[in-house]
Amino acid sequence: MAAEAQPLLGRDRGGGQARSGAASSQELCIDQAVVFIEDAINYRSIYHRMDAGSLWLYRWYYSNLYQRVLSFTIFLILALAFVEFPSSFTRTADVRYRSQPWEPPCGLTETIEAFCLLVFLVDFSVKSYLVGQPQLQENLWLLSYFVVLVVSVVDWIISVSLTCEEPLRVRRSLRPFFLMQNSSMMKKTLKCLRWSLPEMASVGLLLTIHLCLFTIIGMLIFSSGSQDEAQNQERLAYFRDLPEALTSLFILLTTSNNPDVMIPAYSQNRAYALFFIIFTLIGSLFLMNLLTAIIYSQFRGYLMKSLQTSLFRRRLGARAAYEVLASTAGLAGATPEAVGVNPENFLRVLQKTQLDKIHKQAIMQKVHSYGGRPLLADEFQKLFDEVDKGVIKEVPPMPQYQSPFLQSAQFLFSNQYFDYLGNLIALGNFLSICVFLVLDSKLLPEERDDFVLEILDYVFVLYYLLEMLLKLFALGLRGYLFYCGNVFDGFLTIVLLVLEISTLVIYRLPNSVWKPKQFGSLSLWDMTRLVNTLIVFRFLRVIPNVKPIAMVTSTILGLVQNFKSFGGILVVTYYVFAIIGINLFQGIIVPPGNSSLAPDNSSAVCGSFEQLDYWSNNFDDFAAALITLWNVMVVNNWQVLLEAYQRYSGPWSMVYFVLWWLVSSVIWINLFLALLLENFVHRWDPGSYKQLLVGNQKINYQMSVELMFRDILEEPKEEELIEKLHKHPHLQLCR
Repeated sequence: MAAEAQPLLGRDRGGGQARSGAASSQELCIDQAVVFIEDAINYRSIYHRMDAGSLWLYRWYYSNLYQRVLSFTIFLILALAFVEFPSSFTRTADVRYRSQPWEPPCGLTETIEAFCLLVFLVDFSVKSYLVGQPQLQENLWLLSYFVVLVVSVVDWIISVSLTCEEPLRVRRSLRPFFLMQNSSMMKKTLKCLRWSLPEMASVGLLLTIHLCLFTIIGMLIFSSGSQDEAQNQERLAYFRDLPEALTSLFILLTTSNNPDVMIPAYSQNRAYALFFIIFTLIGSLFLMNLLTAIIYSQFRGYLMKSLQTSLFRRRLGARAAYEVLASTAGLAGATPEAVGVNPENFLRVLQKTQLDKIHKQAIMQKVHSYGGRPLLADEFQKLFDEVDKGVIKEVPPMPQYQSPFLQSAQFLFSNQYFDYLGNLIALGNFLSICVFLVLDSKLLPEERDDFVLEILDYVFVLYYLLEMLLKLFALGLRGYLFYCGNVFDGFLTIVLLVLEISTLVIYRLPNSVWKPKQFGSLSLWDMTRLVNTLIVFRFLRVIPNVKPIAMVTSTILGLVQNFKSFGGILVVTYYVFAIIGINLFQGIIVPPGNSSLAPDNSSAVCGSFEQLDYWSNNFDDFAAALITLWNVMVVNNWQVLLEAYQRYSGPWSMVYFVLWWLVSSVIWINLFLALLLENFVHRWDPGSYKQLLVGNQKINYQMSVELMFRDILEEPKEEELIEKLHKHPHLQLCR
């Protein structure tokens, strides 16, 4: 296989650089191989410029420093929405009590925004130069990047020229694009959603037909000419006309107004319940869950396609590095029989590659196992499978004590049963707090006797301190800090100790007639509440000792680590809809008064926006808009918001909220469930834990998703890889 492959010469077609000598050419090949390997490790495209200057610029662009600056810039420009007009710097979002917010002077946020746009302009310029003009013209994301930058700069100039008094800022809605274009996983997620749209549209059509059909049937059943009192009550409440009937059943599809919508008819005749039950069974339990199944199925397909693409990029980058390093053998005067990669050259490349130490050691160990002979193509490819193995660190050794008594004490306090005892004590502390909360639930803070509770708190905190010291003795400092649970316990124990000492200094030692007055900003009851809140948090230490709960917790933590792309999609959707909501609904929710359409609370209809005091659910600033969108996404009582905004702004507002419900509750939540199921299955798979050989030491590691599915993915054929390398716009084949 290696003999048939044609090595690549690290030479840029456009540049046609002349060789200054074998040494400089070999050094260029080494640098090219480093970049190719880093591309393979990070699943990046290899189609970029490969001359010496471009390689330096490319590695600088993907350096940790530049990527952190770019990420901070994206965060900064997104965070401007909280500061810009309308500012979110008020204590409350309630329109009745909200004070006049602080507004930044014109030019302050615009200056920060100009800096961010300048960074993005540099980012676009570097990307465009590195990929070259042919690739730039075919890359829709980069072309869109350019368009968004142009529109943002023009809109910024207009804003400054109008002294920040323009009614609409288009660039605010475009800011989330900077986040999307910087994340390959978010781009893949959007592509997955695009693949799912036809199937989702078919289910959406079924839902629409189902909704319209039952709306017409409901209008006929609860007709206005009927003499049945139940029919008339239902008609007047929910089926007065076609739009109202359609809205009532649409909300019932989300079960938000169930059973309210059914009660007027059902209270008179139980047979009317069949209409609503059949509608809910077909719509909510069948069609909505079918939509979930479709999105999950598409996500699995997307996951496999994404993994297949990642595998191809890994193999292509590794093969490009192999060909470049194999060409150095010819430069060094090696014979054709010695086709392959010189291990010494590869180790030079590996030392310059940005890779963590443990994986470098594993790859070096594998290279040495070949006995110093040239590495063939297949062997070279398999070296990089070690990168997909996430290493789990080994427990540091415990201190060595010479005294038999200390050895026995060390064995006792490092035993898991000592942890069980600590969990039992924590449970007792937790239950004691619950008992006092129940006993004092009807007493005011100044009427409560905190004597017994404070004494118990002192005792428990002293035990926690003793437990921490004994574990430090048994495990040593490194061994104690190795476990996240110990770090969590130790931090809370120190905080609790400081609080208890502060309480003792301020309020003295508790006694049976202890009724101290308040000193400073915190009363005794406030400090007691703070201490007991931290104690409740400390009770979470029992989670690792309950295996099913520990597995679920690890799944949740894994989700936090792997949900960057999906969390990014959520941020983008929230951001865009919040900005649109501000432009549409800012200032329409006005507190009761002479100039308001809102009735006084005493005269408001029961269950209405005004009667429920939902005044904080508005779009008067960015933070309030986010919370309002969250409340709509949860769909609990969202019909109250729909009805209120229809009254205050008009029936067209229904379109905005329905679109938000479709994007957030239907699409994103189902996408979240799909990833949750995939991650859960992976975490509970016992085959996802194996061993990694580093030197003479076996280290446990957890398989990545790429390595877990490696057996069922199709390995790229050598002909495909060579063909792709032939099409590289900045490299040419040597022979």
